[in-house]
Amino acid sequence: MWTTEVTRKTTASKEQIWKLWSDVPNWNVWDQEVETSEIFGAFQKGTKGVLKPAGGPKSKFEMIECTKFKSFADRSFLPLCKMDFIHTITETSDGIEVTHKVEMSGFMTFLFSKVIGSKIKVGLPIAVDKLVELAENKNQK
Repeated sequence: MWTTEVTRKTTASKEQIWKLWSDVPNWNVWDQEVETSEIFGAFQKGTKGVLKPAGGPKSKFEMIECTKFKSFADRSFLPLCKMDFIHTITETSDGIEVTHKVEMSGFMTFLFSKVIGSKIKVGLPIAVDKLVELAENKNQK
């Protein structure tokens, strides 16, 4: 298994973070590694969608976990490898923490962790920072 994770503190509300997460067609506003994304139904476990990463081919995904205002995870399939994107909101005594984690597992993880993983490690902190920035700006209105 291969994994990478980024956590940021925020003054934004969990509702504002959730609003940005659940607006699938606009994921590219806060994640520059997403060219387009769409979901075929409600933002809930079992719903499927399609995402086109920047410079890559379209990829199907499925929501594998969804707990409103707390967390969601979606899974994409690569040849002989699955990739999970896990998003969580943690309430602490200091406020809210937002975590984005990516896990790859399967026979071809060794290859995809190098080919795609290196790009994810660079893009993930940028995406979480942008998400938090957008959420905090909307929180002030």
